[in-house]
Amino acid sequence: MCGIIGVVGPFSAIEKNSSSQASYDVYRGLLTLQHRGQDAAGILSFDQTKKRFHHHKQAGLVANVFDKQKLEKLTGDMAIGHNRYATVGGDSQEDLQPMVTGLSHGVAMAHNGNIINYHSLASSFSDKHHMQLLTTNDVEIILNLWSKYMCETCDNAFDFKKAFKAVSKVFETVLGGYSVIGVVANAGLIAFCDPNGLRPLILGRKKVGENSYAYCVASETIALNFLEYEYVRDVAPGELIFIDLKGKLQSQVAVLPETGRSNCMFEWAYFSAAESTLEGKSVYGVRLELGKLLAKRVRGLIQKKLIAPDIVVPVPDTSRPAAISLAQELGIPYREALIKNRYIHRSFILDSQQKRERMIELKLSPISSEIKGKKILLVDDSIVRGTTAKRIVALLKKHGAKEITLTSACPPIRYPCFYGIDFPDSTKLLASQKEEDEIAQILGVKKVVYLAIKDLIAAIGSDKLCLACLNNSYPTSTSEGENFAKMRCATGD
Repeated sequence: MCGIIGVVGPFSAIEKNSSSQASYDVYRGLLTLQHRGQDAAGILSFDQTKKRFHHHKQAGLVANVFDKQKLEKLTGDMAIGHNRYATVGGDSQEDLQPMVTGLSHGVAMAHNGNIINYHSLASSFSDKHHMQLLTTNDVEIILNLWSKYMCETCDNAFDFKKAFKAVSKVFETVLGGYSVIGVVANAGLIAFCDPNGLRPLILGRKKVGENSYAYCVASETIALNFLEYEYVRDVAPGELIFIDLKGKLQSQVAVLPETGRSNCMFEWAYFSAAESTLEGKSVYGVRLELGKLLAKRVRGLIQKKLIAPDIVVPVPDTSRPAAISLAQELGIPYREALIKNRYIHRSFILDSQQKRERMIELKLSPISSEIKGKKILLVDDSIVRGTTAKRIVALLKKHGAKEITLTSACPPIRYPCFYGIDFPDSTKLLASQKEEDEIAQILGVKKVVYLAIKDLIAAIGSDKLCLACLNNSYPTSTSEGENFAKMRCATGD
């Protein structure tokens, strides 16, 4: 899972001293998308006057990677940016995004997601396509395939119909969940989503002149809102969007067999910012509803006198809306007994178990006066590997908690994800082949209470969801998924 954003508009034609406006918008947008990836950040622009790409990328957080001097060098009226959360590729400079090639007009791309058949495509690239990959990042596959298909015609001019045929071939070749933004030299900005719409991509626009518009495409509406772009719509599954330097937009949706929208449920449960909307629905509102529906299960246990919680405590921050509504529904006091250190990364998206365990020790500070002697109803957004939950339970007990019941605003995650969430190995999932009582014993709590899948669907208000990690029903072929998981574990990529 990563954060991506692209901006294009006739900035230089409207305002003087706006040579870096697109890059500056991308930079500020990346700041709002920092929660989606903390490994590295990158921005690439194209200067139509100098006919050159400019880019800068390195490991670290956005604010540390860029300063005023670097941004001023990223000139041009279109730019794309990327926040990295690695599921494929290493930590070397060449694996960072955006990536660029001089083939087919000159193209740069950044993406969010994961290619299931990456390793087979990579191994056959030199033999079948007569290309040499230069990185271990899966966006290079998409970039080179699209460029190759664009070069198959004798016409050297950029054409939307040709671009659409090329992206349709990409859809037929590349399996997985991915959203992509790109810059085509001297032409404009492209954006497309995989045929199942697994990874989100949002389109916005704003006026930059009397009759001119700039456009922004981003992973979440939080970026659009901050940059004051008006939400237009979500990019459709299998859709290609092209916006030229004058602000003219063209789009078309590929018609492919056995496809259809399958939004990743984990965007609602964990990854997206609470301020964002997906498919026109408030993420915060959905998380409030998750808490209300979770309260029904908890109420049943209370009525049976199996638990008698004194307070409801969220695991900050994502679970807070669910905890608030759950407490309201049950009439149990809500307390912030765990205070998050704002300068610590999200522990789930760190790339090793050892790093996650160390980070949790620094991540949360307990308020002993709210914990000692209390029966706590602890609310988490999800339970994946159980690392965070186990250590938080131990921390609460250390500070005098009398009893702990753990609730999850997400159903049990039992199966691997191959689409960009970093748990491709089912053996690392706590709920894999385990029942609630066994999980409770492992975590050291009295009870574990999960939200039901039907209630998750009801809270989101859509049945067009990818629930594969919950029910083992995948929207694409996963025949290469086991190999991907083995390679991921073997290399740490």
